[in-house]
Amino acid sequence: MRRIFQLFHTELSGVHQAAFLLALATIASNILGMFRDRLLASSFGAGVELDMYYAAFRIPDFLYAVSLFFAASTAVIPVFLETAKENEPRAKQVINSLFTIFVLAMIVILGAAFVVMPALVGRLFPGFDLKSAHTVSMLSRILLLSPLFLGVSNLVSSVVQSYRRFFVYALSPLCYNLGIIVGILFLAPRFGLAGIVWGVALGAFLHFAIQLPSLLALGYLPRFVFSVPAEIRSVLAMSLPRTLGLTASQLTFLAVTGIASTLGAGSIAVFNLSYNLQSIPLAVIGLSYSVAAFPTMAELIVKNKLNVFLDHLIAASRHIVFWTLPVSVLFIVLRAQIVRTLYGAGAFNWEDTRLTAACLALFALGIVAQSLVLLFVRAFYAVGKTTLPVIINVLSSLSTIAASFLFVHMLSASDAWARTFAALLRVGDIPGAAVLGLPLAFALGSILNAILLGFGFGYVESEFKKRKLVRSLGDIAGGSVLLAGVSYGGLALFARVFNLNTFLGIFLQGLSAGLCGIALAALFLYIRKNAEFMDISKVLRQKFWQSETVAPEPEHLL
Repeated sequence: MRRIFQLFHTELSGVHQAAFLLALATIASNILGMFRDRLLASSFGAGVELDMYYAAFRIPDFLYAVSLFFAASTAVIPVFLETAKENEPRAKQVINSLFTIFVLAMIVILGAAFVVMPALVGRLFPGFDLKSAHTVSMLSRILLLSPLFLGVSNLVSSVVQSYRRFFVYALSPLCYNLGIIVGILFLAPRFGLAGIVWGVALGAFLHFAIQLPSLLALGYLPRFVFSVPAEIRSVLAMSLPRTLGLTASQLTFLAVTGIASTLGAGSIAVFNLSYNLQSIPLAVIGLSYSVAAFPTMAELIVKNKLNVFLDHLIAASRHIVFWTLPVSVLFIVLRAQIVRTLYGAGAFNWEDTRLTAACLALFALGIVAQSLVLLFVRAFYAVGKTTLPVIINVLSSLSTIAASFLFVHMLSASDAWARTFAALLRVGDIPGAAVLGLPLAFALGSILNAILLGFGFGYVESEFKKRKLVRSLGDIAGGSVLLAGVSYGGLALFARVFNLNTFLGIFLQGLSAGLCGIALAALFLYIRKNAEFMDISKVLRQKFWQSETVAPEPEHLL
């Protein structure tokens, strides 16, 4: 027991070890998240109830992005580190001032949102009838508690991350999902959808509360103060671009949800369920590496060690591609098995499965790009260049919104192109295939974002262009092609072995095919002596679980 408590206070020893430990915590959180989504899908299916539930998050999500103007760890950590290095009592004053400003500002913002919520819902989601719009408004008002709790949680995590005592924050997403599951299992039977969103609010509170012991152990206790240190201006100046970038992303989700609300019942649910699935590798891989690297990169810039900083950035980039490209391939090949295994129960029927699987395949096209975006944005923040990534994020978001309208319009037509596209994803006979335009636009927008950020960072730091980011891309691509071929062939082979009319049969078919593909791809990389593969093997042989971990502020509520 003593060793468990020591994990709350030990320090980070390396980026790869931290990324692995964070990945383990994230996997555990995502297992709970998948269980959460399975409960939702099996209870409601891809229908209007789940549409209302997911739509209710959009406005609180947007306000949460706004709240990061005061609480983004990517802005707080560098300023806090620099201040604490010279004067720790003043660093405490900075945190207390941020806490005061955040709480007062959010009370005003959330109060105003509570009042105008019905009008906002009616305008943003035109596909809902009056009764559904009223329900969405009611749910959204409850969810306004979440930005408040998560924002305070972000400030707390900035302190513990700065002191490299981060294990407890790895537990906070688990608590968040546990709160939602409590809402589904115990509150929903009595209060319906309102019970579930009360569970979300509970999870957000737990996300904050579990970090308090570590914060207190460091000698910090947030309190209201009414002085504004000069460092606050630096935090807000750095947070503004980050906030603008995230609000642009949330505006994309608002637009996409508004479009989906006009495409028929279940469209919002299908989009969100598939998005949640593609977010798993994004969180486990992309977020783990980018967040594990960020405190180190920020400290290296403070110490004026640009070359070492670039080494960390390139290493994290290569490892992100190493993991996410094969995972994207698996998601495309095994999409039906993944969706049916995770969601295929109760009210979630075969048509729901096929449409969600098709959306997942399109989302998977952008997983590598989304993961690199997370890292590149933090690299910009580490070097103090915050304006350019905002401009790029806004342009990419606008492109995604425009492409969403275009693709949905094209797929709504009954011409040969629309039929061919739907048939390629094996949903040609299902009504509502126009929703496929949304994940396609999202994936292409992510690819554009990653490309522009990569070139943009090379413009800001010319030394970055001299580094070989794709040194071993050929090996990774070759292994991924082998993975795809073997896994696809394995599906046909194991279809003869397992009973595909049962949950266990579908699960074992997908698992067996995937493991065969992974084994052959791993053997290929081993024979090629791939540098990333050898790095991972070395880390796995170490006791990386004895290392500390880091975690970021969540970028949305669900």
